[in-house]
Amino acid sequence: MEDKELEKIKEEKIKKMLDQAKAGVVKLTSSSFDNFLNTNLPVLVDFWADWCMPCKMMTPVMEKLAQAYAERALFGKVNVDENPQIASRYGIMSIPHFLIFKNGTRVEKIVGAVGRDPLENAIKKYL
Repeated sequence: MEDKELEKIKEEKIKKMLDQAKAGVVKLTSSSFDNFLNTNLPVLVDFWADWCMPCKMMTPVMEKLAQAYAERALFGKVNVDENPQIASRYGIMSIPHFLIFKNGTRVEKIVGAVGRDPLENAIKKYL
C-alpha cells in the first residue's frame, strides 16, 4: 500500500473516532488510544475497571462532562484490566485515575472519585 493510501485510512479512522467522541465518552483500547490523543482539543481520559465501585460512581460525571463540553474537549475511558499496557505506560497504580492531555502530551492528573467540579475546573484550564 502506498503512503497516501495509508494516510487516507488513518485520517478516516481519526475522523470516525472524533465523530464518536462528540456523542459522549469513547471506550479506548491500545489500538485506538494514541490516535484519540492526536488532536488539539483537550482530552480527559478516565482509567477504570469493572470491579471498582468509585470508578462506577464517576461514570455519570464523565458522561455529563462529555455532553457539556462536546466539540470543545474529548472524553475517553480505558479499562485497566483490558489494557494494562496503557495503564503501565502512564504509571496508573490506583483507580479511578484521570489524565488530561493537550496536543498528545499529558498535562494534568487527578486521582480518586473527586466528583464533577475538580474535573471540570481542570479541563477548563486547557480549553
